[in-house]
Amino acid sequence: MISKATIDIVFETARVEEVIGDFVQLKRAGSNFKGLSPFSDERSPSFMVSPAKGIWKDFSSGKGGNAVAFLMEHSHFTYPEAIRFLAKKYNIEIEETEQTDEEKANTDVRESMYLVSEFAKDYFHNTLLHSEEGKAIGLSYFKERGFTGETIKKFSLGYSPETWDAFTKEALGKGYKLEFLESTGLTIPKDDRPFDRFKGRVMFPIQSMSGRVLGFGGRILANDKKAAKYLNSPESDIYHKSKVLYGIFQAKQSIAKQNNCFLVEGYTDVIQFNQAGIENVVASSGTALTPDQIRLINRLTKNITVLFDGDAAGLRASIRGIDLILEEGMNVKVCAFPDGEDPDSFAKKTPYEELVKYLDENSKDFIQFKASLLMKDAKNDPIKKADLIRDMVVSISKIPDRIQREIYIQECSRIMDISEQVLVSTLAQLVQKDVAEVGKKQRQEQKAFEVVKNDTPAQVQKVDILYGLERKIIEILLLYGNKTEEFEDVLLKANEEGEIENVIEKKQYKVFQRIYLSLQEDEVELANPLFRDIFSGLVNYYLQNENFNIEQYLMHLHPELAQEVTDILMEDERVTLHDWEGQNIFPKTKNDTISQYVSETILTMRWYLVDRIIEEIKGSISSEPGSDNIEPLSMAMDYSKLINSFSKKLGRVMSRYSN
Repeated sequence: MISKATIDIVFETARVEEVIGDFVQLKRAGSNFKGLSPFSDERSPSFMVSPAKGIWKDFSSGKGGNAVAFLMEHSHFTYPEAIRFLAKKYNIEIEETEQTDEEKANTDVRESMYLVSEFAKDYFHNTLLHSEEGKAIGLSYFKERGFTGETIKKFSLGYSPETWDAFTKEALGKGYKLEFLESTGLTIPKDDRPFDRFKGRVMFPIQSMSGRVLGFGGRILANDKKAAKYLNSPESDIYHKSKVLYGIFQAKQSIAKQNNCFLVEGYTDVIQFNQAGIENVVASSGTALTPDQIRLINRLTKNITVLFDGDAAGLRASIRGIDLILEEGMNVKVCAFPDGEDPDSFAKKTPYEELVKYLDENSKDFIQFKASLLMKDAKNDPIKKADLIRDMVVSISKIPDRIQREIYIQECSRIMDISEQVLVSTLAQLVQKDVAEVGKKQRQEQKAFEVVKNDTPAQVQKVDILYGLERKIIEILLLYGNKTEEFEDVLLKANEEGEIENVIEKKQYKVFQRIYLSLQEDEVELANPLFRDIFSGLVNYYLQNENFNIEQYLMHLHPELAQEVTDILMEDERVTLHDWEGQNIFPKTKNDTISQYVSETILTMRWYLVDRIIEEIKGSISSEPGSDNIEPLSMAMDYSKLINSFSKKLGRVMSRYSN
């Protein structure tokens, strides 16, 4: 585990604008920086970084936080991985804490599986590079494939010795538990002599988007007809092959930058393309493409180019995945290689410029590709041609965007020489069927919603109002909680004639003290549980710390609370995004009159609460003849006078919240 001292140093050292500047092009905007969102496709900047506050906010996606949160969102690091990344960037030595036997026993099972997998990756890689067997068999194989030392290192390629239990013995000797060796599938249990799953194979580590080792693919080199050529890790708590893409860790930055992802089938296809200079490529690892894999790419780009082998049978089998890509709202192109070639062999012998040119010139729209491929089978057979056209319309119906569907219908009409009206009619039938199913579900959900809505219309309105007031209180505490301001106190004192009158005295308070005392005086607790937790934590923080350090404060917050705090802190930065001052428009800032802003917020909160009490009193008044309503009416009038006093202090007419 990383020590708390190291984490504190990392947070103190890391500059949010420097960290984010490595991934996003930032431009200065006053005291802040702005840029295009790395999480969405946009032309106008909605991404804001505040060095003074040490946080960032993406107004297009709603994401926000500190430097660590950015790395976790953008690069999909875990918290420890983000800390280690920053420590490396700022040359901070990582101090590890010793774990007791009890702590080791309580270590999360998934984390233990990750640790075992990471050890296996390093073991196989070192065996490949430094053992005689590894160099003679594994390294020779990779060299024959044309892989350079740099490529082998980049993908952590390895070799598992031919000995039955070489890896298992080494892992057990290093203190790794047999239960985790077996649960990851690295070791196969057999009576009293467990053995290695991947013995005698070259190894391909399969990593998550953040770089964690999830499993392995192993290729046998011996000519054994009984053994599978490729063997993958079994499904486990950390490895689900339908949710993983080989090469996504190495490709993610290039995919986002190029705004396109090349999709291939095998490990060596990915590696060879990378070595050729094209890094935005991933593989489905021999499995049928799944929606989860497509969504993984969708986090980085909307564009997929599927690369197929030249084999015709393989092409027809592979195009089934195109409909899945279309259903996810992705843009898909298809590129096939010449007969007898696959992405691995073609990239190996083709210079970078020629490879890029080939991909650019031969990447076809899916409708053109499907037509050209299947028309060879249809030829002059009208029935087969009709089936082909129907198949193409089915694919078009999967596209969520209506405009894109219309364009593809026009293209299909042109290519297949068929009436556009017929295609539109067929498409309408398919879409109508889907819409009917979706509509039925939506009507059921809407009906349930209306039942709830009709039961409590007033309550929904009140919660919204109270939410806004409580959020404003949290905002004041975050922005000005530790500031000392002068406030007016109204005291009851006897004058010379002995009459009681209101006397205004000015006193200095910390803003957080003023708010806390005011809420205590009114016996008010924040209704929103999220705000209640933030309020309590902030007050305690101010009581224990002389200065407010936002990085330090955020570091110890639960992620849900940290996200809410970031949203509130960055709300005012919208002004900077729109460059109002550059247009000679100067918005009034709360800093101008902090004490007034605090007092008005507290008064408005009191006004709302008193108004709610009046409504409760009105609800208790009986309409029965002869009922004694004098007391509740008197109370309602007294509270109404209190609202009038709030109105005078605020200098505006108070409308009713409850109306």
